[in-house]
Amino acid sequence: MAEVILMPKLSDTMTEGVVAEWHKKIGDDVESGELLAEIETDKATMEFESFYDGKLLYIGVEKGQGAPVNDILAIIGDEGEDVDQLIEENKAKDSSNDESAEETPEPDTEDLKTKKEEPKENEKNVKTSSSSNQDKTSSSSSDNGTRIFASPLAKKLAEEKNIDLNDVEGSGENGRIVKRDIESYKPEDRPKNSAKSKSSSNGGNVLTESYTDENISQMRKTIAKRLAESKFSAPHFYLTLEIDMDNAITARKAVNANDGVRISFNDMVIKACAVALKKHPNVNSAWMGDKIRRYDHVNIGVAVAVEEGLLVPVVRFADSKGLMEIGSEVKEYAQKAKDKKLQPEDWEGNTFTISNLGMYNIEEFTAIINPPDSCILAIGGIKQVPVVKDGQVVPGNIMKVTLSCDHRVVDGVTGAEFLNTFKSYMENPMMMLV
Repeated sequence: MAEVILMPKLSDTMTEGVVAEWHKKIGDDVESGELLAEIETDKATMEFESFYDGKLLYIGVEKGQGAPVNDILAIIGDEGEDVDQLIEENKAKDSSNDESAEETPEPDTEDLKTKKEEPKENEKNVKTSSSSNQDKTSSSSSDNGTRIFASPLAKKLAEEKNIDLNDVEGSGENGRIVKRDIESYKPEDRPKNSAKSKSSSNGGNVLTESYTDENISQMRKTIAKRLAESKFSAPHFYLTLEIDMDNAITARKAVNANDGVRISFNDMVIKACAVALKKHPNVNSAWMGDKIRRYDHVNIGVAVAVEEGLLVPVVRFADSKGLMEIGSEVKEYAQKAKDKKLQPEDWEGNTFTISNLGMYNIEEFTAIINPPDSCILAIGGIKQVPVVKDGQVVPGNIMKVTLSCDHRVVDGVTGAEFLNTFKSYMENPMMMLV
């Protein structure tokens, strides 16, 4: 008997998946536990194994295509089985849910006035001024002024998927675009990026205004959503101080002078943060809505930049690890992030986060708190400046750091005390190793 495989929910925030690679093609034998496909979620590309034995009879989402969670991904069964009925049943189920949701828009006065006229207007496909109010809930206009009929849900999905309704052929009544049309639309039928331009003449020279619209990745959508929620729900405040890095520079040079040993300033920052958090557990905490959670363990999230956005793998129990072990983990996570090979256990469970832009010559910045943490520490670059020591102006190395705090959890004094403890460890590196 044929078995339907649905698009899996591979992370807690995943609403849609994109097939990065199929490891089987239609007609291939598939065994339970065998790698079937690689699916790009909002955070990483993950391997997906088959739960069934049989032949791959149907692929519902082609390579490079996306589909919502619980849509048909594939069908596995015995050779020669007819899968058309299974496909139609699934489409019919989605269509009935879609139509019930999309064809009952909230009524308003104008809508009720023209509702009785709708069948005739649709049958004749006539565009008159008397139907303009009704059309607002089911149509939009293309660039050339042609009216496009689409359900509200279809328009919403098209906007989320960055699909131009002009490129979609409707299968609903009178060519109306509905949910299934958006879900079955293939982007390769049109250019990946839609570019538009406008030309004008200036003294004989043709000047062109142009732009390119790029599709938004699942990762970028999730980053935008989570950080917007954090910024507008958590009352942020910021604490900045300067750290004398002379001793840290000397200590790092001494350690790296040994063969086979390499540590970075970022490794030292992670270790100093972890040790400081053990002394200030109120900072190592999270807002849970109806309670504040204080963590006994210290898991440091380290922001890693990738092409699609920002990932935050977690160094667990960082306070108990040495500098070399921390450095090795961070390098491994950074490579896995770039290769899209991070797994959920790699990015979950942070209790505090660090974002370091010092390597990009950024002197100072503020970071948005990474939920569910109550704080994030932004690290600037080390800058050589004149400083006063023992009454003399001498060259010094200063690093600015800024702590973003959720005021629901961390008060100003609490944040300041943590920041000064962190400062003391960075200015006296041997203290963090004791």
